[in-house]
Amino acid sequence: MSLNFNVNRLVRSNVAKLQPYSSARDEFKDFDQDMVFLDANENPFENGVNRYPDPQQRNLKSVLADQKNVDTNQILLGNGSDEVLDLIFRAFCEPKEDGIITLPPTYGMYKVLAETNDIENKEVLLTSDFEPDVNAILQTANEKSKLLFLCSPNNPTANSFSASKIERLLNEFDGIVVIDEAYIDFSPNESWAIKLNQYPNLIVTQTLSKAYGLAGIRLGICFASAEIISVLNKIKPPYNVNELTQQRALKRVTDLDSIKKEVETILQERIKIEKSLSQIPFVKKIYPSDANFILAKVDDANTRYQQLLNKGIVVRNRSTQPLCEETLRFTVGTEKENNSLITALKALI
Repeated sequence: MSLNFNVNRLVRSNVAKLQPYSSARDEFKDFDQDMVFLDANENPFENGVNRYPDPQQRNLKSVLADQKNVDTNQILLGNGSDEVLDLIFRAFCEPKEDGIITLPPTYGMYKVLAETNDIENKEVLLTSDFEPDVNAILQTANEKSKLLFLCSPNNPTANSFSASKIERLLNEFDGIVVIDEAYIDFSPNESWAIKLNQYPNLIVTQTLSKAYGLAGIRLGICFASAEIISVLNKIKPPYNVNELTQQRALKRVTDLDSIKKEVETILQERIKIEKSLSQIPFVKKIYPSDANFILAKVDDANTRYQQLLNKGIVVRNRSTQPLCEETLRFTVGTEKENNSLITALKALI
C-alpha cells in the first residue's frame, strides 16, 4: 500500500461533509483548573460523577500512548471494541452499496455489524491450518470492498496469522485492513500498532477486557493514523466513555506489574491444560494457542459439552463454525477452576 494512500476516498460522502457535534467539554478542555463550571447544564452538587467526562479521555490516552509507542492523536477509545468496530463501519461503508471481507471462522460481531449496517459481507474461509488465503481474498475483493477484518490471534482458533500474509494484504488490499488484537497480550508477537506510520491503511483494535481483566467496564481501543482517527471522532458519541470507566481504566493500565503477573499465570495454566487435554482419549486434536483459550477437537462436541455442563463446567461449543467441527473452546481460568475442568474431563473417560 502506497504511502500516498488517501483515506478520504474511502470515507462516506455524508461523513466527509459532517460537522461533528461540539459538546461543552470540547469547547473548554482545562478540566483540572479551579473554575466555576456553568456551561453544561450539569447538577452542581459534587458526588464524583455529576460532571460530564472528558470526551477525549486525555489522561487515559496519554498513558496508553506512552505504553504503546503511538501518538495520542492515533488513538480512539470506545464503549467496548464493538462500538469501535461499529464506528469503522459507519465511517467508511455506504449501506446497500459497500462491502467488507471477513475470514471465518472468526469473531462473530463482524458479520452482525455488517448486517446491522446493511453492508455486504464476503466471507473467505481460512485455510485448513487457520491462515488467511491471501490469493482468494485479493480475488474476492472489488472496488466496493472497503474493509478487511483480520482477527489475530484469532477467535475461536487461537492462532496468530503469518506476518508475511498480513503484510501482503496490507500492501495489496485496496481498502482498510482492520487487525483485531483482543488477545495480543497473550501472544509473543508484537502488536501491529507499531507499524501505523508504515501502513496508512491499517487500523488496530485492542481491548481491556482480556489481559487487563476489565470486561465489565467496556473499554475498547483503536489505533490508526491521525487522519482515520479524525474521521472516527467526527461520528463518535460525545461522551461515549463514561467517567467511572475512565477512572477504573486509568488505575488498571498504570499497574503493569499486576497485569504482567496475571498474564504469566494464565500462560502457565494454559500449558497445564494443554498437557492434561493431551492425555484425554476423546480429545482428538489440540490447536496451537496464542490466546487465553484453547480450541480442541473432540469425538462428540455436543455430548462432551453437555457432560461438562452437568458437572458445573461451562465451556464453548464452536462446532457450528466453519472448519471447527466437533470442537470445544476452553478459556483458561484460575488454578482452582482449571483443576476442576481437568478433574471433570478425567471423570468422563
